[in-house]
Amino acid sequence: MTLAPSKSESDTNSGDRRQDWSLQRSPDDDFVLRRDAASYLKQAVSTPCLTSIESADGAYIFGSDGTPYLDFHGNSAHQIGYGHPKLVSALKRQMSTLPFVPRRFTSAVSVEFAEKLIEITPPGLDRVLMTTGGSDAIEVALKIARAATGRFKTLSFWESFHGAGFGAASVGGEQLFRSGPIGPLLTGTEHVPPLGCFRDRFGPGHRFDEPHTEQCGKPLAELIDYVLRTQGDVAALIAEPMRAVPEMAAPGFWQAVRRSCDDTGTLLIFDEIPTGLGRTGRMFASEHEAVGEEPVTPDILVLGKGLGGGMIPVAAVVARAELDVGADWAFGHYTHEKNPLMARAGLTTIEILQGEGLVERSAELGLVALERGRALAERFESIGDVRGRGLLFGLELVKPDGSPNPDLAEGILYAALRRGLSFKTTMGTVLTFAPALTIRETDLHRAFDILEASFVEVLA
Repeated sequence: MTLAPSKSESDTNSGDRRQDWSLQRSPDDDFVLRRDAASYLKQAVSTPCLTSIESADGAYIFGSDGTPYLDFHGNSAHQIGYGHPKLVSALKRQMSTLPFVPRRFTSAVSVEFAEKLIEITPPGLDRVLMTTGGSDAIEVALKIARAATGRFKTLSFWESFHGAGFGAASVGGEQLFRSGPIGPLLTGTEHVPPLGCFRDRFGPGHRFDEPHTEQCGKPLAELIDYVLRTQGDVAALIAEPMRAVPEMAAPGFWQAVRRSCDDTGTLLIFDEIPTGLGRTGRMFASEHEAVGEEPVTPDILVLGKGLGGGMIPVAAVVARAELDVGADWAFGHYTHEKNPLMARAGLTTIEILQGEGLVERSAELGLVALERGRALAERFESIGDVRGRGLLFGLELVKPDGSPNPDLAEGILYAALRRGLSFKTTMGTVLTFAPALTIRETDLHRAFDILEASFVEVLA
């Protein structure tokens, strides 16, 4: 059996620690896990399951053995927390009146949802198409780019993740979704190094929660410009404006990329599936990238994950009106492209984000999180970097020589899980945290207390 590469935006599911964890499951939990393993197709990083969950509320999920877990993972889909009463009530009403409309029809709530997306996204994005998942939405965006430009090539980043479909995996840059027997993938999908490719110039211990210097962004922006100009026929550059690792671009980087796209007739697609809807302390991560009066607005914006409020699968493409070129083709002729239940979930989620000030709350609590993370870094030399925005933040773990320390990251993960904190390890060595934006500050501090205890245990 070929093991999944360790450098992935996904967790480790093999090794001695996982075996020890599995052996500690209760008999009832173990029974469910065995049934799960006998019923579902297996795939890297999703199986075997950690445990079975029987309920969820707010910032917590509850194991079938009664263990409460602060969920700082959530697949970045639980911005408004689990089981938000306003969303539960709205979906119940919608299900009792109009749960579905066939493809050839629309409904008032479907239109209202599209109008709300146009209202909250950057100016100039005026057309919407709904899908049931982010990977599908990426595929739609790629088809629109091809139809609008008459080109088929794309440019994207190594180590990026845009979904698991053939098109999404082709423009993505994670080995886990591109290697093995899955290929061949789409042709014309060019790649450049990731946002953090020049970070090693600064050595271990450099704090990247502060803005990157020009040294870090200028070479990559120049490389992108070179590729776009020499190729001359790239339909779209697709990117995460802030990677969910997390990783931020240098100030002015995206302005330079936007200009290169404009100069070469290349569309700019921003994938905000994990980073949009308040996760980073702004409604969209790309809003952080404005320099002076110069915003960075993509031609196509892709949303998903948290758009369904942690209950209903909802994703969407929001594009410039000039890209409404598909009247004679079918970009995403989905059964659920105007589903009223999905629309209600998305509309209500946005109303909750706005009405409860959760975007602003994310920014405020994000500062608390960075302060606690820096305090941990001062105590433990193995934390080489603390970075993030809003309630998407991470601790990068390193060995004394500054190289990645995946063994320590895995050890901290399981030590924290035993104490009731769930989070994600990305690229093998970054502890990545994405709690609900509704989380109480006391629970945020509790999570860092658990982390501190976990470091003490594992390093001892």
